[in-house]
Amino acid sequence: MKKGIFGCVVLSLLGFVMWSMPNKPQGGDVTMPAGKFNSVSYAPYRAGQSPLDKTVPTGAQVAQDLALVATQADGIRTYSSSEGNYDIGALAKQAGLKVSVGIWLGGDVRHNAKEMAAGIAEANAHPNTVTRVIVGNEVLLRRDLSVDDLIKDIDYVKSQVKQPIAYADVTDFWRQFPQVASHVDVVMIHVLPYWEDTPLNVDKAIAALKTTIEGFKYMYPGKTIAIGETGWPSRGRWRADAAPSRVNEAVYLRKFVTLADQEHVDYNLIEAFDQDWKFEDEGVAGANWGIWNAARAPKFPLNGGVVEHPHWPWYAALGAICGSLLFASVGFRNLRLAVPSFALGNAYAIACAGTLPMLYDDWQVVDAVVNLALQAAFALMIIRRADAILAGKMLPPRVSAGATLAALRRGRLLFNYDSFSFLFLVSAAIFQMMLVLPPDFGRYREAPLAVFIIPVLGALLRFWTKDKPKNLTWEDILAANVLALAAIASAVIEGGNNLDFITWSMAALAMAAPIILATEGKRGGRKVKRQK
Repeated sequence: MKKGIFGCVVLSLLGFVMWSMPNKPQGGDVTMPAGKFNSVSYAPYRAGQSPLDKTVPTGAQVAQDLALVATQADGIRTYSSSEGNYDIGALAKQAGLKVSVGIWLGGDVRHNAKEMAAGIAEANAHPNTVTRVIVGNEVLLRRDLSVDDLIKDIDYVKSQVKQPIAYADVTDFWRQFPQVASHVDVVMIHVLPYWEDTPLNVDKAIAALKTTIEGFKYMYPGKTIAIGETGWPSRGRWRADAAPSRVNEAVYLRKFVTLADQEHVDYNLIEAFDQDWKFEDEGVAGANWGIWNAARAPKFPLNGGVVEHPHWPWYAALGAICGSLLFASVGFRNLRLAVPSFALGNAYAIACAGTLPMLYDDWQVVDAVVNLALQAAFALMIIRRADAILAGKMLPPRVSAGATLAALRRGRLLFNYDSFSFLFLVSAAIFQMMLVLPPDFGRYREAPLAVFIIPVLGALLRFWTKDKPKNLTWEDILAANVLALAAIASAVIEGGNNLDFITWSMAALAMAAPIILATEGKRGGRKVKRQK
């Protein structure tokens, strides 16, 4: 008992050290010019609010936001002029901010007319606060209007206001429709390296952006070239080696502001605050572009070191507690089970860290509660099974995949190692197929290691305990092979630079390996018998 408790203490301290290593301050050597950002995109929606269901913030909430933004930026960019029951120009003036007013144009002509009327009224009501009017945002990219109809709307707004007029879109559509430039005062381009068809990491993105700025200056001489949107997500799926992270977001913004200062180019960063509602259309990455999170807390300092997971000590403590409880569940008897117990405990902490900060709607909350509860239960089953095997005890008869599925059809979940192992395997295979099937090859889906990390460790422990699967059925074999083949396909699709998906593909293969190897071993045995 004493040795077991001492082992828990040692492994807990080791766990804290391992959690701290990837969470040391980084990026402190990357600085940017002193002063505030030129401008940041401002969408006022807080957690639980969304333009999709027309839940909008109050004027008081907007005033609070703008006071906070004013500490880090000189101005804001809006996207719609008719949403919200508040006067953005008056509130921005109160906060000491300039405003680039956005007029949202889409396929609805009536709504466009309403937007233009509201934007024109706002610009004329606050001529000293509204410094620019942006007529349309990525209208050509979405193909909501023809280029001729867009130009008509731009010309109309331009005739009604005194401020410079801009249109904002991605670079490809400025190149495709250069005729728009003669109708605006500002050529506003969006450069989001993370979302490009060929994603780039931070350093390559900055180099490419410099080339883009120089190219647009040459393409449109005499025009003001402005970066209407650029930024980096702090969380989400990897795309090639474009890795969302707090550190990368901070480093990208610092390097970009330095570049913009050198190139003397106006810019607007996307965005002030994380927008949880964007998860529905753009995945986790879409909800995490803010300089502040949705709770209005800053994610990182503008200069100095950045910690990737600021709350890591809590997860390290959770890993230590879970590891100790798992080891206690087998009586602290066999010291060989101490390391597996703490591996499972810290894996559970990783599952929580990869799940709990990203609950954007009620369904996700339900999914997280169910998954974390099942992973916790499976971790206990795994360590008890390992204890029984090491003690030389006879294992209970295997519960077949067919029996597990039959119970589910009757609305029952069988709480045993075999059923949980099979269900996690099938779930992983289905999820993996969603990552590799067209049309978008899982463009907005993350590598699901946090969702399956306990089953992955459980599969690896089978090799250590020599727990070879027996009495396999076609359901087991099919699920394992689908998972393995789809994991290989995913690794090929994502490429060798995507370390996040390479790690998950290896984990998926490890999860499928016990069944595949047992199947191959059985076939090999049959061949030997036939030769005899």
